[in-house]
Amino acid sequence: MEIITTVMKFACKGFFFLLYCLFNPFFKLRTLKKRQQCPPIADQILLLSATEIARRIRRKEIRCEEVIIAYVERCKEVNPVLNAIVENRYEAALREAREIDEFLKSTTTDEAKISREKPLLGVPVTIKESIAVQGMSHSVGMKESGDAPRATRDADVVTRIREAGGVPLLVSNTPELCLWWDTFNKVTGTTRNPYDTRRTPGGSSGGEAALLGAGASLLSLCSDIAGSARLPAMFCGVFGHKPTPNWVSGEGHKPNSTDVNWLYFFTIGVMVRYAVDLPLLLTTISQSDEARNGFCKKVCLRNVRFFYMNNSGSVMTNSPDGDVGDAIHKLIKYLETTHGVKVQKTKFKNMKSAFEMSITLMLRIKNVYSMFNRSDDPKKSRNAFLEIIKYIFFLSPYTYPALFYGLMKNVGERFPLSYYNKMMEKKMRLRTQFEEMLSDNGVLIYPSFVSSAPYPHEILYNICNFTYLMIFNTLGLPVTQCPLGFDKNQLPIGIQIVANPGCDYLTVAVAQEIERAFGGWQEPSIMVEGKAHDVA
Repeated sequence: MEIITTVMKFACKGFFFLLYCLFNPFFKLRTLKKRQQCPPIADQILLLSATEIARRIRRKEIRCEEVIIAYVERCKEVNPVLNAIVENRYEAALREAREIDEFLKSTTTDEAKISREKPLLGVPVTIKESIAVQGMSHSVGMKESGDAPRATRDADVVTRIREAGGVPLLVSNTPELCLWWDTFNKVTGTTRNPYDTRRTPGGSSGGEAALLGAGASLLSLCSDIAGSARLPAMFCGVFGHKPTPNWVSGEGHKPNSTDVNWLYFFTIGVMVRYAVDLPLLLTTISQSDEARNGFCKKVCLRNVRFFYMNNSGSVMTNSPDGDVGDAIHKLIKYLETTHGVKVQKTKFKNMKSAFEMSITLMLRIKNVYSMFNRSDDPKKSRNAFLEIIKYIFFLSPYTYPALFYGLMKNVGERFPLSYYNKMMEKKMRLRTQFEEMLSDNGVLIYPSFVSSAPYPHEILYNICNFTYLMIFNTLGLPVTQCPLGFDKNQLPIGIQIVANPGCDYLTVAVAQEIERAFGGWQEPSIMVEGKAHDVA
């Protein structure tokens, strides 16, 4: 079995190398296209954290309507460049803003109570289209005949946002049914990266990340099953957090699944421009007191044990490029010099199997909603192989990533049960090793990806490299992606901070320290002018 597995690994690696040789020259033609720029930010409201905006609104130092107008205008300004918005609710948001301002004029409730009961009062929130917002588009990029599906009710996390006083502003673009690490579909089209419009913002939360990176969003609801929140966050220079499984409700997300393992791999997560806002947003959408407490415990970094890995250890993945590697070592040097901690290099034998482990276990999740498994209307379910043939002749309404998923799902479900059990055993051993090493006071510094944002469709031969993200869905560990400067192409790069389940507060605390030390998010127009703080 080991010999067969090794042969399959090298065959798979060779296949993706062949794809690289065949398609890379064509994809690189994008370099000939002119790089568009997002207009510089003029309204200073857009440069305030959500925590600060909420405080100023409660104190009546700024009107909610001013804030919403600023973000509406910024969205209108950048979306022609980015193509990130599926549908907006600007007029409804402005009405809600005026109602909040009227409430604050007349209320006798003190500021502290408002802060406790309505922590997001007046703050705009943007939402990935896969998360249901009542009355808004909920097609998730899937082209269908007739009217596009609309959400009949809010997802649990959206309900919590509203109850906390947050103002939903829009729903943003995703790949078809969130089935890719790039953001394009046949309904809304292709979303572009705010730092270089010729490049991808990542996926599947690419619309959210693009808006955040451009300064057109502040707080974002997204989702993550294979790095879908963390990869776009890295490519667009913002913070992304995948919480401990089951700390945030997944109800109201499309796709979903009835499989008991679904909510172990999948979680609704968040992206923010400012790390200080992570506890604010995460505690708001939490579904238990345990989670709320687990997102905001105070941490002394001198008491945290730090470990790092600078590659996955798998033959299936590439090693991170020099800029990413340099950024990791600069972070290590900073932690050791400033906080007097020792950052230890580590490795795990079973990480060598991270790719096949992640792919095998994810593809065996049953009853995942897709065009091949229409749980809402089984008669509309499609045959994957028939759709691939139709696609070859330009007759399929679906995108190639969705069809590739259907093909892989069929293959994955036919893996021998013995192979699945072997991967499950490796996963359990690896998770135990993480638990023992990190305990309740340790974090792992780990690459988010091997490079900054590639050109669209280069994702095709980078599939193995998403192991850097997928493995932590497989293990069910909380992770925060942190921007850590820019590479030689003036594109954002970042790293992941990983902890044991229930220790999200550790990764959030380290993210906040990284922001203080290295600057965090930086406006794209500043980056183009060459004024940014270059970490790598």
